[in-house]
Amino acid sequence: MVSIKDIAKKAGVSISTVSYALNGSEKVTKETAARILGIAEELNYVPHAAARLLKTRQSNLIGIFLTDFNGSFYGDLLQGVKDYLSRNGYDLLVCSGTRSRRLIPERMIDGAIVLDETFSDEEIIQYANKGHKIVVLDRELHHPNLNQVLLDNKAGAALAMEYLIGLGHDKIYAVTGPIGSYDANQRLRAVKQIVERNPQLEFIEIQGDFGKASGEAAARRIEAEYSRPAAVFCLNDEMAFGAYRYLRNHSSLVIGEQIHLIGFDNIELAQFSQPRLSTIDYSMRKWGALASEQLLKILSGETVDHERIYVTLVQGESVKPITPLSD
Repeated sequence: MVSIKDIAKKAGVSISTVSYALNGSEKVTKETAARILGIAEELNYVPHAAARLLKTRQSNLIGIFLTDFNGSFYGDLLQGVKDYLSRNGYDLLVCSGTRSRRLIPERMIDGAIVLDETFSDEEIIQYANKGHKIVVLDRELHHPNLNQVLLDNKAGAALAMEYLIGLGHDKIYAVTGPIGSYDANQRLRAVKQIVERNPQLEFIEIQGDFGKASGEAAARRIEAEYSRPAAVFCLNDEMAFGAYRYLRNHSSLVIGEQIHLIGFDNIELAQFSQPRLSTIDYSMRKWGALASEQLLKILSGETVDHERIYVTLVQGESVKPITPLSD
């Protein structure tokens, strides 16, 4: 690998002069800098990122940590993060898995955005205690080096449940998410609060994992138990489309007639589904951009408040009014 020592030897100058030229310093003349840069290009010199980081203490890299890359959920979120960072001179590194976390203590990234349930709260607090700047999207933590940008999960789940009840549905299934997921647990908590306030409801909870396969499994069970029209609140759209797939391909039950489906996230596929999926909408790009904005503010020493991403209801033909059976 070519080093600045090689460039200095060929240019007939000192190593420090090469370093000044490569870093755009005014300590060397434009003519000398141009000659050194030409030699560096000729030799295919690649700057050593770790060495530069030790000198500048800044990588201009932001890491986002995700549990996994499954489903279509992350695309717009990551685009929102990338667009904002790019406009502000930063690049994005997308990470998953425990080994990637060493980038934080090794300071190979300037800051981190965390949407990864496998991080423990204690681990994140330890990083914050050591001065690392982090924005979390999936938990509530309080520390001067931490900020949280959270979805209004409870409001979204309440909107979905009240919509179903308002249309006369009195038998409601909830297909839940991963046990360790903050978003899933917040949504389910709101669902149960609505159920407690409506004792006339027949409520059945089915464990899911936010994946299509668990939505299919839930639909299979619902079909086996079917005795009258039922509403199904899948706590994300991926599971709702798993239920779609099973009901369309393996069941005589019709969505919007016997089975009334509502999801959460309003992923792109939702607008093309037939019947159109009822769901809870929010801007994933805005979520990603706001998380990036908050992180860069923390890095620059600004004091920031926690932020929340608000949600709205999208009404589709997958849910229709129903007249409750009389006693």
